Amino acid sequence: MEESVSLLGAIKREFDCADTELRAYSPLTLAFVGDCIYDLLIRTIVVERGAAVPSALHRRKSDVVRASAQAACAEALLAELTEEEMAVYRRGRNAHPHTTAKNASVGEYHKATGLEALYGFLYLTDRMDRLLYLVRRSFELTGMQV
Repeated sequence: MEESVSLLGAIKREFDCADTELRAYSPLTLAFVGDCIYDLLIRTIVVERGAAVPSALHRRKSDVVRASAQAACAEALLAELTEEEMAVYRRGRNAHPHTTAKNASVGEYHKATGLEALYGFLYLTDRMDRLLYLVRRSFELTGMQV
């Protein structure tokens, strides 16, 4: 029987990636990874909850991953975060991205970037249980539906 390996562990093993100190990553690098992992989680949930044409899947996914929705999730989660998680969130929120969201305020975009940095940090530290808990909890606290 094959041993279960995390996605991160499998990627590092298969592609011979070195362990890197996460403090060396900029908050925008963490957000770059966090954006992707959050998108993957939401896409997985949308697809697993029922078949639909791709355009409907995209609309359902987009309602959740847009910056304003992520900002609402970030605000709702603040009381749930550990000191370490709050520090990562703040670093991401206070970073100065060179882009802005099309349909969100600057403040919402910064909060969304902070949340993505946190999600990237949790993924890269292989804390998927915590990441999944925070995503689920953000939906409970905001009333957001996927």
